[in-house]
Amino acid sequence: QVQVVESGGGLVQPGGSLRLSCIPSGHTFSNYAMAWFRQAPGKEREFVAVVMFNGFGAEYADSVKARFTISRESAQNTVYLQMNNLEPGDTAVYYCAVPITYSGPTGRYDYWGQGTQVTVSS
Repeated sequence: QVQVVESGGGLVQPGGSLRLSCIPSGHTFSNYAMAWFRQAPGKEREFVAVVMFNGFGAEYADSVKARFTISRESAQNTVYLQMNNLEPGDTAVYYCAVPITYSGPTGRYDYWGQGTQVTVSS
């Protein structure tokens, strides 16, 4: 059974940094794209970033470009989201997602984690 587990969320002051981790299990995901989404209170879930299966291609939402970096360690089946210069608007539950067949940043994703809370506040 496939499971996706996120970690690394927490409370941080504006301008601070956090690194989220995502570890899927139950399958070999080295050939799959992996993505991060987020959902703020009262808002719809939105795409944040995606990294290709080989780790050499990535896409970002305009709101996080130049501040967030997505990366992966295929040997450890892990994807990271390094978040720098955090803003209160980044407060949300962050979800890791994996598509069986990648069809674009906002395409279908088949496996989701339970999410990790990120709160940016002074």
